[in-house]
Amino acid sequence: MQALGEWLGMALRAGDVIGLVGPLGAGKTTFVQGLARGMDVPPERHVASPTFALVNEHPGRVPLVHADLYRVEDQRELEELGLADAFDRAVVVIEWLDRFPDAAPAKRLDIEIALVVGEDEGGEARRLTLRPRGARAEILAAAICFGRPTK
Repeated sequence: MQALGEWLGMALRAGDVIGLVGPLGAGKTTFVQGLARGMDVPPERHVASPTFALVNEHPGRVPLVHADLYRVEDQRELEELGLADAFDRAVVVIEWLDRFPDAAPAKRLDIEIALVVGEDEGGEARRLTLRPRGARAEILAAAICFGRPTK
């Protein structure tokens, strides 16, 4: 998960928005940790789920704004998060975007992470479903699929 996130992180630029969806423990935050590494967020920064803070910002090649909507109860709370101010100046990653899909711009890359239990090994694997919404999002999806940054 971290390697996939890192590949995507190398391709990200200000204005890119990523929506992450998946059950608890699917690897959303692990993916964001790799993404942060690809964006040159300093290794001493602790990239963790902002479940209680709701939004964390990390410095890097481009600022990374990491939001978590899991504990947001009402649409009106979204305005207080300040995400709209970040969409133009940073990369914005929103976990649990399925709770409030209108919290992000229409042009974005949505990534659904599903847990898949391996029948032979008995372990867990992840399946990512990429839903690019717009031309830039298609470029970002290719960065994940091909494992290298694209412009």
